[in-house]
Amino acid sequence: MHQTPVSFSVPQRILHWAVALLVFFNLLFPDGMGRWAHLFFSGEPVPADVVASANIHAYVGIAVLVLALIRLALRLIQGVPADPEDEPAIFRLLSKVAHWTFYLLFIAMPLAGMAGYYLGSGAAAEIHGGPMKVLMWALIVAHVGAVAVHQFYWKTGILKRMTTG
Repeated sequence: MHQTPVSFSVPQRILHWAVALLVFFNLLFPDGMGRWAHLFFSGEPVPADVVASANIHAYVGIAVLVLALIRLALRLIQGVPADPEDEPAIFRLLSKVAHWTFYLLFIAMPLAGMAGYYLGSGAAAEIHGGPMKVLMWALIVAHVGAVAVHQFYWKTGILKRMTTG
């Protein structure tokens, strides 16, 4: 059995920020995939430039999936820092639920996107770009808010665990 780390390992931190950047990229710039989906599911021809733009979105999503699986493996092998001692129990529970929901989305969202794009599943595409996207945004807002509360209200220094260690 291994000791509980005091901060995340360097590979965990790099993967965290890489996944965050890739997720933000796809959330903020979904235009090519949105245009592809509109044309494809309407039965209209899809121009090559739209396919190329959609491919970028797809490749970034696949990268999120691969990096998230590596991140999950590292989490299970190396462990994660303990929750701050003064954090109320309900917030520790919410933190665990949120983090595991992130992992679920990091896996399910790219898979749904791939099913929509590569297999032509309209239902999968709709779930990917609808409820999953909304849930991802909600989790990001909650995550950033929770870090801010820890950092500035409770003053736990939790942000350091995912930045400088």
